[in-house]
Amino acid sequence: MKKTPLLNIALSRVVASLGHGDILMIVDAGMPVPAGVELIDLAVTRGVPDFVSVLNTVLAEMQVESHVLADEMREKQPPALTVLDTLNAAGHLGEQRLVSHEALKQLSRNARAIVRTGECQPYTNIALVSGVVF
Repeated sequence: MKKTPLLNIALSRVVASLGHGDILMIVDAGMPVPAGVELIDLAVTRGVPDFVSVLNTVLAEMQVESHVLADEMREKQPPALTVLDTLNAAGHLGEQRLVSHEALKQLSRNARAIVRTGECQPYTNIALVSGVVF
């Protein structure tokens, strides 16, 4: 059995397969998933699992070079934004880029996979760009 926190088989496989510059998105329950992009649907019910728990678990295994958020997240201030700001200040998310929510949806077309959470706070979405450990 794995010793690291990430136990979901599909998500573990995707993280292990990421190369430099690949995109993994963690999204709220309402974010659309483009045709052809792998969906790892973890949502069980409203708020389960929450965005922050999934993000923290992924960050335990994924090297992140940068991340992309929607400007609307800054405007609406969902609770997860405080955690994202803390993680960013600690250097766990690399460089931050802000785009419109529409542009984030367009970016999702290039994701290796999208992880849907049970989060039901608007604009609680992030695109993580994979880095390298060397």
